[in-house]
Amino acid sequence: MNSKIKVLIVDDSALVRQTLSDILSSDPEIEVMDTASDPYVAARKMRDAVPDVITLDVEMPKMDGITFLRKLMSQHPIPVVICSSLAVAQSETALKALEYGAVEIIQKPSMGTKQFLEESRIRICDSVKAAASIHLKKLSRQRAVEPKRTADAILAPATKAMLKTTEKVVAVGASTGGTEALKVFLESLPPDAPGMVVVQHMPENFTRAFSNRLNGLCQVNVKEAEDNDTILRGQVLIAPGNYHVLIKRSGARYYVEVKTGPLVSRHRPSVDVLFRSAARYAGKNAVGVIMTGMGDDGAKGMLEMKQAGAYTIAQDEETCVVFGMPKEAIKHGGVDKILPLGKIAGDVIRACALP
Repeated sequence: MNSKIKVLIVDDSALVRQTLSDILSSDPEIEVMDTASDPYVAARKMRDAVPDVITLDVEMPKMDGITFLRKLMSQHPIPVVICSSLAVAQSETALKALEYGAVEIIQKPSMGTKQFLEESRIRICDSVKAAASIHLKKLSRQRAVEPKRTADAILAPATKAMLKTTEKVVAVGASTGGTEALKVFLESLPPDAPGMVVVQHMPENFTRAFSNRLNGLCQVNVKEAEDNDTILRGQVLIAPGNYHVLIKRSGARYYVEVKTGPLVSRHRPSVDVLFRSAARYAGKNAVGVIMTGMGDDGAKGMLEMKQAGAYTIAQDEETCVVFGMPKEAIKHGGVDKILPLGKIAGDVIRACALP
């Protein structure tokens, strides 16, 4: 029998520490090893026992979470999940933590409806499990890569009355390790790259800061998707946290629909929802890309894309921080080509140039 994932919770709020402890302890694969009210207490407790994963608040007294994270990653790297509120100011700081070595961002749990608490439990426990499975060395290598070039409950039936179009659209899905993988991928795209829609598992509000960050780094325009946004060449639309995003079509125009709904494949936004909509509305005019991430979100949708005539790509195991989602997509038979991260952008451009 495998040992449980040992977690150290670091947060200055006693209520948050207790709530997180209750949520994580409800999962039979996770054990809350200890809690700490600030990084100094955490450091003392880690002298006696080293956790498998740390959940870390951003704003704390004595030492902020970012400073602690940088010290930790330089001296004793351990997978860290940032646990932050939805404040916009904190969104920027939490995203900076991803650059310094954190592997996931989760929303601080709060009291609410039974459904909200259950969804929070699923997301928090899944994030900790994903963090426990990552390869920290791969995460570091991924950050060093330089670009070499400038669900049925959600989906409505497709209409058969569509004008012909040869314009290509690209659907991309990623989870754990995906924020940095997407940065590498998008920075490699030329300014006239085909229109793209991206699902990156991330909490609400953080996706806007993430989109703005990428927009300042890439030659393509990057923005958080809004309902009815047209999918345009040279633009990347990022699914907003806590909302599903679908590719739709009206005549020769592709656009996105942003909507709420149940968790699909344990996520909202869900890669499966995006991919299945691409299969239905874009068919052979679509290109699908699945990147690093835990679980199987996107595997069924990618198979539907391939069956509809789309060209599909999976990131390879060597460059994945977590080879979960690509592995499942490959197992389902939905992948045309398996590529290292640094070669995906070029292959997407080549595929979209074909008639």
